[in-house]
Amino acid sequence: MSRRRAIAASLAVGLAVSGCGDWPMRPTRLASPPPPPPRAPAAEKVVRVRVPVPVPIKCVPDELGAPPAYPDSDQALRAAGGAADRYQLLAAGRILRDERLAKLEEVVRKCRQAARPSVP
Repeated sequence: MSRRRAIAASLAVGLAVSGCGDWPMRPTRLASPPPPPPRAPAAEKVVRVRVPVPVPIKCVPDELGAPPAYPDSDQALRAAGGAADRYQLLAAGRILRDERLAKLEEVVRKCRQAARPSVP
């Protein structure tokens, strides 16, 4: 009888399993496709920046010239005949120095104006 029971049990299990085939099956998950290969890094964007380059300002004009030969040098004053001659040499030297100083002051003023940044 045990043999009959074994056959009956196996038939019961077979019928139970075969009956499951009619039930709606859950979809099986397929393996996900492999991720795409990484993209090559994009070329870095070149950013061009314009940097203002200071232009050197020519402050000293060409027409300024070299300093004049002043008549009241030490050698000229020693060689002068008297006090009146020395006084005339000193006066002439002072006039030339004042003229030269006025030109230099004008050049310095223009140079400072040109070097000052303009405010819009």
